[in-house]
Amino acid sequence: MQNSRKVLSSRSDQYFKGLILLLGVAIIAIFGLSLYELLVGGWDALKTYGAGFLSNTIWDVPNEKFGALTFIVGTLITSVAALLISVLLAVPAAIFVTEYAPKWLSEPVSYLIELLAAIPSVIYGLWAIVTLVPLVQKLQLAIVMDPNLQKIPWLMSAPTGRGLFTAILVLSIMVIPYTASVARDVIRLVPADQREAAYALGATKWEVISMAILPYARAGIFGGVILSLGRALGETMAVTMVIGNNNAIPHGIFDATNTMASVIATQFQEATSDLQLSSLLGIGLLLFIISVIVNYLARLIIARLTPKGIK
Repeated sequence: MQNSRKVLSSRSDQYFKGLILLLGVAIIAIFGLSLYELLVGGWDALKTYGAGFLSNTIWDVPNEKFGALTFIVGTLITSVAALLISVLLAVPAAIFVTEYAPKWLSEPVSYLIELLAAIPSVIYGLWAIVTLVPLVQKLQLAIVMDPNLQKIPWLMSAPTGRGLFTAILVLSIMVIPYTASVARDVIRLVPADQREAAYALGATKWEVISMAILPYARAGIFGGVILSLGRALGETMAVTMVIGNNNAIPHGIFDATNTMASVIATQFQEATSDLQLSSLLGIGLLLFIISVIVNYLARLIIARLTPKGIK
């Protein structure tokens, strides 16, 4: 009886091991196939334009001249600016929820922060069109009417309300939940002994947070920031709805432009030539590679920031 149970348990382990191995290989296969398809699809554009595909700002559909630099710049500006704004709001929110707020308040606030991550991006886009675009338009009109601000060239754009600034605002709101949720969780994981030791030495609340909690949790917080950056780089729908969809490098904060994801979303179904389609797939390949590099660098930085005791 015992032998038959051992045989059955051994077979179950083998099946489970095989299933886990299959799932692991499937993930690697999905990654490899995605990279292969993008490379094959974008090969014509990469072969035709070479390195110029990365440095050229021209996107001329009738004359079939395509360069990705405009969209790379638009993606980096919107993502990095949104990330900076979101970090300024998300980390204090996480500290408030974990260190200052009473339990009856911290739980609802934590739930609302997590709820923001579950809202579809098209809802953010609609909200931005209804709320943010009119507000930004009024701001632009006020700037245009001000004689002193008229002298600042990077503030002067057509007052449409749609453009780089609006896209940055909506994107920063969208990535706040990712940074805040991860920061809240890692702050809660800081050992209570560490807090108590600091208080025993006479430290104030702020000194405990700044000298005992944040240094210990910095690797996890940075991980949340990079998670937010990954979301910002690939965000499509909401950004497409408010960024203006102009294929030109922005020279002002309110200028209309495009990101790598938004140009793919707006032009892929309406591509008029094989070379345009290949160029869009080439941009998708660049976005894929940039995302992989960002995540890899994040892992390296997190490893360096993690306190030695918890590595």
